Amino acid sequence: MRTTAILATLAVAAAPTFAQKGNLGFALGTKKADGTCKYTQDYEDDFSAIRSASGSTLVRGYAASDCNCAQQILPAAKNKGFKVILGIWPDTDASYAADKAAIQTYANQYADQVYAVTVGSETLYRGNFTGEQLLEKINDVKSILPSSVKIGTADSWNKYADGTADALIKSGNVDILLANAFSYWQGKEVGAGATYTYFDDVQQALGHVQSLSGSMDRIEFWNGETGWPTDGGTNYGPATASTSLASEFYTQAVCGMLDWGVNVFFFEAFDEPWKPSSVGDNGNAEDETHWGAMKADRSSKYSLKC
Repeated sequence: MRTTAILATLAVAAAPTFAQKGNLGFALGTKKADGTCKYTQDYEDDFSAIRSASGSTLVRGYAASDCNCAQQILPAAKNKGFKVILGIWPDTDASYAADKAAIQTYANQYADQVYAVTVGSETLYRGNFTGEQLLEKINDVKSILPSSVKIGTADSWNKYADGTADALIKSGNVDILLANAFSYWQGKEVGAGATYTYFDDVQQALGHVQSLSGSMDRIEFWNGETGWPTDGGTNYGPATASTSLASEFYTQAVCGMLDWGVNVFFFEAFDEPWKPSSVGDNGNAEDETHWGAMKADRSSKYSLKC
């Protein structure tokens, strides 16, 4: 289905009205291709490649203490004119304390480079917290942040749509929400429902957030993750890992979402060949080593310009 036709169809269902094109960012890992930790120069090289390929100057991470991420990435962001969303992994007491300490130390030093802080990544989806419990964590972290830094969380689109995250939306203390949406993991085919499903998922999440908040002036909304695996990845039912299909999905879905006025983080900037093999909920092998918009050596796979 053509992107224009998809937009027209979804516009009927209380679509948001944004005057400007959405912003593009990329999820960025903390490790090099061999699994060793990145340092400031590595992040600077990452930023140069991302800007050259896409024009974007924004990335997001997941755990500020992992590989001393906050310590290493923020000086690079300052040197290269980037902003970073830092993450806190609240699922264990140890990771929560370590990430919070890293952010307390470095977010204050580099406040101009910290776009936001997310507490949790799909923690509601995994059932590790209720909305009220996660809000307590968010409020705790908010108390140590510079006032200029936004705070929120990232979770699956359906946890916003089904009311699980309502406590966060209603609280008045959450500035930014990231809703992840992967039509690939719903077994949709590019050219046969993948783009429509992606738009519909994001619309369900955004529509619910908007209905509770009254407007989108108070809460900044992003599609927190989307993407498509390239050649070498594993298939998920009829959803096929393919570089050509990934390029088509990027052009139709990601660029289309940006045209719709919704901010998007693409998962992810670079391949991560160090990641171990895993097994999905369906019992089949999952591969997360070929999701990069670019190869691990930072060379391009397809055009990232919209």
